[in-house]
Amino acid sequence: MAVKVYVVYYSMYGHVGKLAEEIQKGASSVEGVEAKTWLVPETLPEEVLGKMGAPPKPDVPVITPQELAEADGILFGFPTRFGMMAAQMKAFFDATGGLWREQSLAGKPAGVFFCTGSQGGGHETTALTAITQLTHHGMVFVPVGYTFGAKLFGMDQVQGGSPYGAGTFAADGSRWPSEVELEHAFHQGKYFAGIAKKLKGSA
Repeated sequence: MAVKVYVVYYSMYGHVGKLAEEIQKGASSVEGVEAKTWLVPETLPEEVLGKMGAPPKPDVPVITPQELAEADGILFGFPTRFGMMAAQMKAFFDATGGLWREQSLAGKPAGVFFCTGSQGGGHETTALTAITQLTHHGMVFVPVGYTFGAKLFGMDQVQGGSPYGAGTFAADGSRWPSEVELEHAFHQGKYFAGIAKKLKGSA
């Protein structure tokens, strides 16, 4: 049976969505892995989103908490809000109480990717504080580490991402993921899928 990797994310303006697309491609490049992208439910009304200048949502299915249990591994993506995950993603995690009670996600590998507004805007704290959600579910956190190689050490341009996961800087919203950031995202998806495959094979 194929290894199922779910890429579950929230993206208000599309920056996290761009990373999610590359992560899905990277995961799908691993033989025997089926990777699928999902959105978490929006919590803001359309009127508010319109005033905030948010574009229409992409044609990606919206996941329910119960569907998480179907995956063999899950990568969660989200923008930061004051150094932590956006409220939409937190609200989704808050709705997983049933899964927590049954420990339905325990032992499943999980990773994170993210977007912040600036270099000091929570690029590491957003990932660190997200790990508490995974811990309570008994999930196995799989950081990408420095497996991306020398490019993660690049200093010649503004570059998001860290050992915790792929990332990007949106600035005022006009900056989009760079080529290196997208490569990092693809690599994370591929690396994570390989780990998920090994874990399922040894189960």
